[in-house]
Amino acid sequence: MLKVWGRANSSNLKKVTWLCEEIGLPYNRVDAGMAFGVVNTPEYRKLNPNGLVPTIEDEGFVLWESNAIVRYLAAKHAAGTLWPTDLKVRADADRWMDWCTSTLWPTFRPVFWNLIRTPEDKRNMKEVEEGAKKTAEVLARLDGYLAGRKFVAGDQLTMGDIAFGPVVYLVQNVPFDRPKLANYDAWYARISERPAFRKAVALPVA
Repeated sequence: MLKVWGRANSSNLKKVTWLCEEIGLPYNRVDAGMAFGVVNTPEYRKLNPNGLVPTIEDEGFVLWESNAIVRYLAAKHAAGTLWPTDLKVRADADRWMDWCTSTLWPTFRPVFWNLIRTPEDKRNMKEVEEGAKKTAEVLARLDGYLAGRKFVAGDQLTMGDIAFGPVVYLVQNVPFDRPKLANYDAWYARISERPAFRKAVALPVA
């Protein structure tokens, strides 16, 4: 059985567990990271020298980096659905996976970190204000792209949406002034109503 290391509320871990729940792939999850420790043990560092989560072991094959794991598992178990067989559609999904990591998350991270992970008296509200403004700007780009689309790579849920799920869940559930964007809001409603999303992603924000 697939083995997955990472705490349940880790955004990067959620990508992997949402994918597994979406396709009915059994897995054994081991708590690791933050309060659970594990990641700095010699045994874990042999698996993942970065000391981060998630890490998977699949029939002896060890892999880390959440997007790489999502691509691997989707290709192995969900070709034609989460892993599009059409090269252009797959590249489209790939593009948005990378954009979420390189553009959306870095702009939103200061908002999340200050409002959720930082004691109130130590919060940098200037960072929150700047991050909220930048987040609104990048979400507007996504909103424009989603016009006429049900999901990020077309009319079918793909690994592209999987990569977004945990980040946009935080965007929707961290208390800041979110912009109202019709296409984005409709897309988020579609992914958030999926049973696998509710099970793997819709967990208390912490």
